[in-house]
Amino acid sequence: MKILALDSSGLVASVAILTEDSLLAEYTVNYKKTHSQTLLPMLDEIVKMIEIDLHDIDAIAVAKGPGSFTGLRIGSATAKGLGLALDKPLIGIPTVDGLAYNLYGCSSVICPLMDARRNQVYTGLYKFEQSEMKTIESQQVVDVTEIVDKINNCGKPVVYLGDGVDCYKKQLEELTKVPFQFAPSHLNKQRAAAVGALAIEYYKKGWMETATQHQPEYLRLSQAERERREATKEK
Repeated sequence: MKILALDSSGLVASVAILTEDSLLAEYTVNYKKTHSQTLLPMLDEIVKMIEIDLHDIDAIAVAKGPGSFTGLRIGSATAKGLGLALDKPLIGIPTVDGLAYNLYGCSSVICPLMDARRNQVYTGLYKFEQSEMKTIESQQVVDVTEIVDKINNCGKPVVYLGDGVDCYKKQLEELTKVPFQFAPSHLNKQRAAAVGALAIEYYKKGWMETATQHQPEYLRLSQAERERREATKEK
C-alpha cells in the first residue's frame, strides 16, 4: 500500500509518500511562503527523487481541517485535483488528530494546539492504548483556558504541541496543574508523514471518499462570514 499525504492546514506545508512499512519521502517547509507556491513543487520534487509513478499510489490523504482557511482550501483543492486526475480515493484526516499522531505511542495525554486567534485554539485530547490512538476530547475550537481546565481535570501528565504553544506558552505554564512537557521541535508541527500513517489505519477500515465528496472542515466561520452575519444582525 502506498499513500500520498498532504498537509497545508497551518504554517507548515508538508508532503509525504509512505507505505505501511516505510516513509519513502517527506518534504516539509515552515518558512514565509504561501502553500500555493510550495505544495505542488514539493510534490514534484519527491516524485522525481524516489522515481515513483503517482498512478501507483493507492490513496491520497489530506489534512481536512480545522486550520487556516486558505491553507485548507489549497490542500483540499490539490488533493481533489490529484484524486480526479489519478482516479484515486481520498482520505480526509482531521488536522488535530494528525498532529496528535506525531507522538505515536506516547504514554501521556497528548494536547495539540493550533492558534485560532482571539485567544482560541483548535485542539483536542488524545491518548494511546497499545498501538491505537483514542480520543478523549474530539477536535474543537475553544478558549485556551478551557482546554487547560479539561487537562487539569484529567489529572494525568500532558504533552503540548503545535503552533499554539508558541502563542500561549506562558499561559500554559501558569495554568497547567498536572506534570507537562512541550514536544521537541522535530515533532511539534504538522507533518504529512503523520497524516499518511494515520490514513493507512483509515484505509484498512475503509474510511475513504471520492475526490468529488471531499470537503474541508473549518469548525467555525471565517472572519469575513462572521462580519457579514454581524452586519446583517445590525440591520
